[in-house]
Amino acid sequence: MRAVLQRVSKASVSVAPDYFSQIGNGLLILLGVEDADTEEDVDWLIRKITNMRIFSDDKGKMNLSLLDKNYEALVVSQFTLHASTKKGNRPSFIKAAKPDYAEKMYNMFIEKLSKSVSTEVKSGIFGGDMKVELINDGPVTIIIDSKNKE
Repeated sequence: MRAVLQRVSKASVSVAPDYFSQIGNGLLILLGVEDADTEEDVDWLIRKITNMRIFSDDKGKMNLSLLDKNYEALVVSQFTLHASTKKGNRPSFIKAAKPDYAEKMYNMFIEKLSKSVSTEVKSGIFGGDMKVELINDGPVTIIIDSKNKE
């Protein structure tokens, strides 16, 4: 499971014609699921994300977590995080999970993240043609992979 975390001062996702979700200060989480992902990957990733100290303290040092700040989270599914660009110029998405499994894991991630934070977790629509807007604060962008725990 891969996630791109973007520290934002605001972010939104819309899906035509009438779905819209937005957050203020917090994290935009782009989430990619692969076939090998399990509930253990979900749990590890949530612990890592919620406790990662990427928000500034009163001295301007990145020393506080999403939990410390009680900030919001917006989760957007993004199978393209598992793109392989090893051969040729067209990315291969063979490692990305099939839609049924990916949606199950995406929903599990949102449900478990919701239980881990004190604010409402917002989301996009799985498989939707989403338009994402954000103001990246910092900018701070972190990539996490549950299969490559660096």
